[in-house]
Amino acid sequence: MSDERRMAVLRAIVEDYVSTREPVGSKNLVERYQLGVSPATIRNDMAVLEEEGYIAQPHTSAGRVPTDKGYRLFVDRLATVKPMSAAEKRAIQAFLDGAADLDDIVDRTVRLLASITRQAAVVQYPSLSRAAVRHVEVIHVGGRSALLVLITDTGRVEQRVVTLHSRVADAELPPLLADLRTRLNAALVSRRVAEARDLLPGVADEVPAPQRAAADEVLAALRDGLTAALEERVVIAGTANLVRSGTDFPASLGSVLEALEEHVVLLRLMQEMAEDQQSGPGGLSVRIGAENLDLGLAETSVVTSGYGEGQALARLGVLGPTRMDYPTTMAAVRSVARYVSRILAQ
Repeated sequence: MSDERRMAVLRAIVEDYVSTREPVGSKNLVERYQLGVSPATIRNDMAVLEEEGYIAQPHTSAGRVPTDKGYRLFVDRLATVKPMSAAEKRAIQAFLDGAADLDDIVDRTVRLLASITRQAAVVQYPSLSRAAVRHVEVIHVGGRSALLVLITDTGRVEQRVVTLHSRVADAELPPLLADLRTRLNAALVSRRVAEARDLLPGVADEVPAPQRAAADEVLAALRDGLTAALEERVVIAGTANLVRSGTDFPASLGSVLEALEEHVVLLRLMQEMAEDQQSGPGGLSVRIGAENLDLGLAETSVVTSGYGEGQALARLGVLGPTRMDYPTTMAAVRSVARYVSRILAQ
């Protein structure tokens, strides 16, 4: 559809329906929008838009509502994503700047997105398939216990407490743990997480035989930490926002909530959107209605963006009804992704 006047009519229908939740008639368009044409011309344009599948009439004698195809055209024709206000940007920065570690960053981010967009927010933890080990700490915490801390170059921190049962003298435990820390950092730092896990048996081989059983216990716990670090994770917040807009899901809000509970579904969706060729301004990816292949999400729209400096580490975004304020939502997702990227780069 190349007619810019009809595009203006479609844009007005989308904006009016998002604002009012009511089907839009030609009279409303004439009264609320300066389209510069007669009511008869608007009615003709609406008829063409309906024939081409961009709008639909939900009930006889009712106005028109955008279809998934209409929303898609509206999003694709957004020349720019409107910037957030200076006050909004300061609020985002102030909320995220106080984060202590990666877990705190993810928690703050998902709650912030849910709050400012009033949708359900989803944040994917940075993928560790490309992450490398930054540091390994082995700390004697008293008695027969040691604290293992694994830190990656993406800011991910995994901790394990291990209680040793092997026969090693209490006096030998602190120097053994200090020696292990030195050996582990020498062997693992800058190695990819999966590679580091495979190198652990070689570290144990270098420990003197009398202390090897104790070293094996420590390394087994560290291996568990490395394995956990490789697990893909997402965090969700704001599902109550979807309940408040339940009338926007004609079929079943329950199917949407069930899909959100399946983290495998969300991880697959994030991966698909990372590979999307149909991206909006600023590298954003938008899935609308039936473009979401999971049937539980067929009445939703999802807006995501990658975050992380250079090659994106993971994605974050929001999920809500197709009757979504796309420009505002896209601006919020883009801004939050940029702030999170800056924080992780520090």
